[in-house]
Amino acid sequence: MSDRLAFEAKELDEGDELADLRARFVLDTGSDHADGAAGVYLDGNSLGALPAAVPGRVEDVVRRQWGELRIRSWDESGWWTAPERIGDRIAPLVGAAAGQIVVGDSTSVNVFKALVGAVRLADDAGDARDEILVDATTFPTDGYIAESAARLTGRTLIPVAPGEVPAALSERTAAVLLNHVDYRTGRLHDLPSLTAAVHAAGAIAVWDLCHSAGALPVGLDEHGVDLAVGCTYKYLNGGPGSPAYLYVRRELQDRFDSPLPGWNSHAEPFGMRETYEPARGALRGRVGTPDILSMLALEAALDVWEGVSIETVRAKSLALTDFFLECVAAYVPDGQVESLTPVRHEERGSQVALRCDHAGDVMRRLMARGVVGDFRRPDVLRFGFTPLYVGFADVERAARILGEELRRSG
Repeated sequence: MSDRLAFEAKELDEGDELADLRARFVLDTGSDHADGAAGVYLDGNSLGALPAAVPGRVEDVVRRQWGELRIRSWDESGWWTAPERIGDRIAPLVGAAAGQIVVGDSTSVNVFKALVGAVRLADDAGDARDEILVDATTFPTDGYIAESAARLTGRTLIPVAPGEVPAALSERTAAVLLNHVDYRTGRLHDLPSLTAAVHAAGAIAVWDLCHSAGALPVGLDEHGVDLAVGCTYKYLNGGPGSPAYLYVRRELQDRFDSPLPGWNSHAEPFGMRETYEPARGALRGRVGTPDILSMLALEAALDVWEGVSIETVRAKSLALTDFFLECVAAYVPDGQVESLTPVRHEERGSQVALRCDHAGDVMRRLMARGVVGDFRRPDVLRFGFTPLYVGFADVERAARILGEELRRSG
């Protein structure tokens, strides 16, 4: 079985049209491993690998742009326009036209802007809408932010499983905050139909794209999403703490009322006016001075996407996760793991979550052998598949080592 799957992996890698992109990343060569084999990095759903061009670009930003040009770089190096310029580079990856995404701040801050802004948009309609629905399975921070936004806007927060959202919607619903992909299980939620249901109820749809952007098509414009947020350090490989982004649909931009007005989002930022007048377009999603070093590192990281089709990325993602599940079934003893990730492609993101006993210890042993995934309490192993640099031989090796470790402990 091992020989067959290894041979199949080799054939799949030879036919992989994204295989050349692997050379654009800094990856584990295996020099630190006892068996000399290259490492397998399956944690891009937490932190993407380093694109090889980033260090040189960051050095230029630090040494020349900051060190030599100094304050002149706001204009001469394009620092001032970076949030919207980089937003326009992210836009095609999430199915958005230019001029609707601004980069900056953290995901949490952007969730707050989006959700409070969504409630204010609902208020504009003049209806008495006093409820916010939030994904009951959401990443904890989204839940914390939603609870705070509800208190600040005088709304009642109602946690609802994504599949139950249509039944929970009513004329009282102001806004709905949902995750495109569940961070624990890798389940992909139906953005088109859920957005349509939210709109049919007269509410505003807000989506968190942290676990989908850069791994699969999103279609923000096509499906009429109102507001969306996402991080850039996972499948977009922007680096630890790289800035997040905010999408505001063009038709809503002149009514989007950010709860965090700052001088950077003022119509006349250097006018130092006592009263606030928001800038036009997505720029009103800016707040304070952009975090230039991490933002320009992100811009360099996005170079790897030039000429890459997100549909091709999605096809490889599904092939990788299919093959991993096949290898796990072949190598792991019966009953040792349970997959929490849906089998159906239309319900699967770009990760596989496996439940097993002593998952934390199992992941430590995998990492000691060069297979890097992560662990979520109490018993979940998560493996993220970034098609830009993960190959099928990586997948076969990871599943084989997982099976070996579980046999030893079983």
